[in-house]
Amino acid sequence: MRTVERESAQGPDGRVVPRAARQRTRPGLKEVAERAGVGVSSVSRVLTGHPEVSEVMRNRVMDAVAAIRYEPDLLAQSMRTGATMTIGFVVSDISNPLISEIALGAELRLREAGYSMMVTNSLNKPEVEADYIALLTRRRVDGLMLSITDETSEMMDAAVRRFDSAVVLVDRHVAGADYAAVNCDHAHGITEAFDHLVSLGHTRIGMVNGSPNVRPSRERAAALRRATRGSGTLSTVIRSAGFTPAHGYDATMKMMAGKDAPTAIIAGSNQILIGVLRALRGLGLSIPGDVSLVTCDAVPLADFLDPPLSTIARVPREMGRMAAELLLEQLAGEEPRTVMLPTQFVATLSCGPAADTHER
Repeated sequence: MRTVERESAQGPDGRVVPRAARQRTRPGLKEVAERAGVGVSSVSRVLTGHPEVSEVMRNRVMDAVAAIRYEPDLLAQSMRTGATMTIGFVVSDISNPLISEIALGAELRLREAGYSMMVTNSLNKPEVEADYIALLTRRRVDGLMLSITDETSEMMDAAVRRFDSAVVLVDRHVAGADYAAVNCDHAHGITEAFDHLVSLGHTRIGMVNGSPNVRPSRERAAALRRATRGSGTLSTVIRSAGFTPAHGYDATMKMMAGKDAPTAIIAGSNQILIGVLRALRGLGLSIPGDVSLVTCDAVPLADFLDPPLSTIARVPREMGRMAAELLLEQLAGEEPRTVMLPTQFVATLSCGPAADTHER
């Protein structure tokens, strides 16, 4: 009868110990040295890249490493060097395509530099972000990248200040702190979208905005207000809350029920856009015949919508790559710095001539 190995066993205190947590035998430097016929110190010099190692010695050691499938003990290495070669990335919602692209850009750059990345997802809860930052601090990650839900959270701020290594904010700003950051020029994209809508005859523009406790929402709202003040006769309404479909739906329904309903709407995120579209469809309004629509950040498969969506686009993969670059600079001893990346408005057929909302 074949015996199947159990996934767990009992420890000395009677508790179940997972198989992965039990002591395992694995080849070490001694076994590599014996296989290669050299001393342990020679193996160590080869594996640490010591310059004074002959090509013959290097080949013998590396052949032995491959033959016995030796893998370095990362925990032991981190205890010797003080570096874990791991970076923590705290994000608000990894299901957001924008965040996923940022994370991918960061991971690709970090992998080039020999680092791995640990992503934690807070589900838009500041207290969870603070817990994850504390956890990553205990795990002794070498650096942190943060795309946080609430820049004003005292719990988050206290947790970050206890972290004593490199920190990079991703399109965020924390008052009174001198962290490195990769930011986006949201004002440029909003202004371009505003000018395009005005050129089509729109005089009432609505923005369903995200939380004012993060930089992108504040920058977008401020840019729209500045543009409106400069126009003289135009009016705008801005409704700010969470980055959720529910907020998109509720805000749009309230806007369109008003006396001077907007003829154009700017949706402040991918999640908000879902609610905006749901509300417009429920009201029986067409795009762009009844309402012109602009969204912030590119939406997967947006080109296949009818009509395709006009978009104020960031460069998420470059944001991630640059965040990783700023982190690596600090780990190399350089001072924190801030980088500004562009946004661009891409006009499509979701924007058309203004319709008179009172004649619908």
